[in-house]
Amino acid sequence: VQLQASGGGVAQAGGSLRLSCAASGDVSSINAMAWYRESPGKQRELVATARTGGSIDYLDSVKGRFTISRDNARNTVYLQMDSLKPEDTAVYFCYANVYLNGASVPTDYWGQGTLVTVSS
Repeated sequence: VQLQASGGGVAQAGGSLRLSCAASGDVSSINAMAWYRESPGKQRELVATARTGGSIDYLDSVKGRFTISRDNARNTVYLQMDSLKPEDTAVYFCYANVYLNGASVPTDYWGQGTLVTVSS
């Protein structure tokens, strides 16, 4: 299974960016998909999670500004980031908890990071 992330880039404070991450390969189903971020000097933090069944969670600092969504038919997760702040600058990683075909337990997968830079 591969997770291919895209959509990072540079935005001004107050602007918007949209990240996408598509899972491909021997996927039977996906429990949860999420976005993490990592910035210099800080630990990787969970930004948003979208679970099968519809439950969604956000990091407090992004609530009301970021929106996570999934397209289950395409095994894709999106992160719409609005009202961006310089402190959102980080490398963003997508994550998926995947049931492979024939598997009885899920496996964690990570995408490559995509850099988001927000200028003040």
